[in-house]
Amino acid sequence: MTESTIETKAVEGAAAGGLPLFYSRPEALNPVRHGSLGLAARSDFSFARQAHAIPVVASEMPAAMRSYPIVFIGPAKAPVIITGLRQNENLFVEASGKWLEPHYIPAYVRRYPFILADDAGSGRLTLCVDRASERIAEVSSGAGKVAPFFNASEASEASRQALAFCNQFQIDFNTTRAMVEKIDAHGLFAPRQSTVTLEGGEVLNVSDFQVIDEPAFNKLSDEAFLDLRKSGALGLVYCHLASSNSWTSLVYQASLRRLVTAA
Repeated sequence: MTESTIETKAVEGAAAGGLPLFYSRPEALNPVRHGSLGLAARSDFSFARQAHAIPVVASEMPAAMRSYPIVFIGPAKAPVIITGLRQNENLFVEASGKWLEPHYIPAYVRRYPFILADDAGSGRLTLCVDRASERIAEVSSGAGKVAPFFNASEASEASRQALAFCNQFQIDFNTTRAMVEKIDAHGLFAPRQSTVTLEGGEVLNVSDFQVIDEPAFNKLSDEAFLDLRKSGALGLVYCHLASSNSWTSLVYQASLRRLVTAA
C-alpha cells in the first residue's frame, strides 16, 4: 500500500507569489503591441492539466458542485474546486487537452488567457492577455482560424467579449468574497483533511483546506441565519455542503486515470 499527500495551500501559495494561477506573462492589451495578434479558435485546456484546485465563484457553484468538491483555502478562505487527488494533477483534463465531458468547466479556466489587472498601480483595472499562452497567434500566420484582438486601432468583437466576460467574473469574485467574509464572521469555517483509498489500496490525503462546519451552521441563531440569508450567502453554503458528495466522483476519476496509466 502506498500513501501520498496533496496540499491545497500550494495553489494559494502560487497566487501569493504575485501571479495568478495559469498566468506567467500578462500584458495590457493594446493595438501597438498586439495589433497583429489574435486568439486561436481551439478548446485546448492543457494549461490547466496540473491544476489540482481551481478558484470558483458563488454564481457557478450550483453547476460545479455536481462534479467537484468545493472547499476553502488560505487565510482569505478562497473557494476552490478540487480537480485532483495528487499534487499537480487535474483528473478532468485529458491527454489531448480536452476537458472531460460532461463535467462543468469553471469560469476561471474559460477566462484564460484574458484577465483584468491593475494598470501600472493606478488602481484602474485593464484587460490583459497572457502572452505566454499557446492560444495567442499572429493573425496572418495561417495557423487555423485566429480572431484578431484589434481592427486597426479599435478593439475587435473578440476583445470586447473578453472584456465583458472578465468584468462579470470580477463582479462575481467580489460578491463571493463578501459572502465568504460574512460566513467567516459567524465563525462557521473549520479545518479539514480528506483521506481516500483507491482500488489497489493506494491512500491519498488531501490537506490544508477548510469547510463550513455543518453542525455549527445548524446551531445558528435565527438572527444569524437571517443575516446570512440577507447577504445572499445561503446558496453558497448549501452548494458547498452538497458538493461533499463529489469526493466520490474524484475517486472514480482517479481510479480511471490509474487504469489508463497502467495500461
